[in-house]
Amino acid sequence: MNIEVDQGKCVGSGQCVLAADDVFDQRDDGLVDLLNASPPPERLTDVRHAAAVCPSAAIAVSE
Repeated sequence: MNIEVDQGKCVGSGQCVLAADDVFDQRDDGLVDLLNASPPPERLTDVRHAAAVCPSAAIAVSE
C-alpha cells in the first residue's frame, strides 16, 4: 500500500486523523501530515476509509 496526500487540496477537517491516527496527523496549520506512507496491510481498511471520508479528496491510496 502506498499513500499520497495533496496538502494543496486539504481543508483541515481532520477526518483522516479520526480514521487512522497512526498514519495521519494534522500540522499546526490544520493541514494533513502523513506519518507513514507505507503502513502495514492490516491498516488498509482504515486508510481507505480515511481517503473515502476526506471532503477534499486530498488522500490517494494505491496498492
